[in-house]
Amino acid sequence: MSHNITLYTKGYCPYCKRAKALLKAKGVSFHDIEITDNPRLTAEMVQRSGRVTVPQIFIGDTHVGGSDDLFALDAKGGLDPLLKALEHA
Repeated sequence: MSHNITLYTKGYCPYCKRAKALLKAKGVSFHDIEITDNPRLTAEMVQRSGRVTVPQIFIGDTHVGGSDDLFALDAKGGLDPLLKALEHA
């Protein structure tokens, strides 16, 4: 299953790894934008999200936020419907 999911990450970030593991467990693919030592991509992430921490997660046009936000969304039952909506977009 392929979705329009984008993550801005850094290779050494444990929160990034945790978010990617959850999405993989859901069976979805995503575009991983590695921003370590890349000021242009970091600026792009900040412009899109308004945040300077990683990961920053976008599902379709929805900015989910960071890893804790992704897990909170999943815990309250909001992640699966958001992923499902992408299938029909």
